[in-house]
Amino acid sequence: MVKVCGMRDADNIRAAEALGIDWMGFIFWPQSSRYVAAPPTYLPTRCKRVGVFVDEALETVKRTATAYSLDLIQLHGHETPEYADQLRPWQVVKAFNIATVEDLAPSYDYEGHADYFLFDTKAQQVGGNGSKFDWSVLTAYHGQTPFILSGGIGPDDAERVKAFHHPQCIGIDLNSRFELAPALKDIQKLNQFLQQL
Repeated sequence: MVKVCGMRDADNIRAAEALGIDWMGFIFWPQSSRYVAAPPTYLPTRCKRVGVFVDEALETVKRTATAYSLDLIQLHGHETPEYADQLRPWQVVKAFNIATVEDLAPSYDYEGHADYFLFDTKAQQVGGNGSKFDWSVLTAYHGQTPFILSGGIGPDDAERVKAFHHPQCIGIDLNSRFELAPALKDIQKLNQFLQQL
């Protein structure tokens, strides 16, 4: 599964969708340079729509998810397992920022509360920072929840992605390393990378 996150421009959305990606992420966190302030004039119909939120009011998340017909809600802040439970019937992705084995510990509290986990790089900025963490740390993850590998995956990482194996890894998340500008993806680079995969 391939998720392309941080989309906003209608033509760019249409072009990325045409590559056959599985999930497309839209960021509804005002502090992000990829923030979606108003609905794009085109939204994908052939891939799942994921809304990314950071410590947002529950009712705002539900209202946005309804307005954009989101399939999944990705929580990238300090949201609790109980908060995640209140977002049904949407599927929930809970993101965790990883640097060491110890950073995996909080994920176990969300077993049964989130449908998927997303393991991102621990950094000052929340997501989209273009840096990787040591993927070997994930060998210590023995949870039952499937996860998405994120954090600085770039155009030169196809072989590295293909070499990574974990029974619970279901896909990858692509964002800042494939951009011409914030929220504007380089479609040619994305296409070449997907072909290599």
